[in-house]
Amino acid sequence: MSMNQKKLARIVAAAVLGAAALSASAQNVAIVNGKAVPVARVSALKAQIEASGQPVTPEMDKMIKDEVIAREIFMQEANRRGLAASDAYKQQMEMARQTILIRALFEDFQKNNAVTDAEAKAEYDKFVAANSGKELKASHILVESEDRAKAIIAEVKAGKKFEDIAKKESKDPGSGARGGDLDWANPNNYVPEFTEALVKLKKGEMTPAPVKSQFGWHIIRLDDERQAELPKFEDVKPQISQQLQQQKLQQFQDDLRKKAKIQ
Repeated sequence: MSMNQKKLARIVAAAVLGAAALSASAQNVAIVNGKAVPVARVSALKAQIEASGQPVTPEMDKMIKDEVIAREIFMQEANRRGLAASDAYKQQMEMARQTILIRALFEDFQKNNAVTDAEAKAEYDKFVAANSGKELKASHILVESEDRAKAIIAEVKAGKKFEDIAKKESKDPGSGARGGDLDWANPNNYVPEFTEALVKLKKGEMTPAPVKSQFGWHIIRLDDERQAELPKFEDVKPQISQQLQQQKLQQFQDDLRKKAKIQ
């Protein structure tokens, strides 16, 4: 073999070896104390961050790479000290294994038992049936004694402003700060005694006598009424589907507990 041929062979061999080294290097983020840190760890950490709901931006690439390398450094030191053989480590690893496997079980169930459009629509129809009809806008003043409630009714009839008394005396801090305003609601949302008195009132009327409930004594006024304004199905479909999915998952868990033989 001539001198030129030998030189060419060395160049080709070097190029082949260099390409192989480059290919191996491309699979790794770094070499830490002689041990390769694979690129797959970066991908796994990125996926973990994204799964938590946080987007991975290009600016985060170096930070993630540095974190992966730091973990390898710390892992090597932990292994050098023999910590992987400790009971505490083994117990925590077992708990982590269980957590990951159970999460995979639940994810598999949800993937294979997704909420259908028909199920979501049926749940929406039930909601509409329970909440259709009239909505009432009421105000109230809540006090502790019947005598004071009777006195307030007399004061309002004599011309004192209902709202001023509510702000000053109502024991319901939420509505009291708004002059007694309870906003729009289905009358069935209130305790039975309150609802029974409220639905008997005409717009603008106040209860002629105090109404007793578990909270105290109420003076109730009906401010307005309207037909219930319910959201459209498409607007609430995601929330309904999520709620039904959680119910399905809970039922799945309950069924597994019931089937299990526990001694």
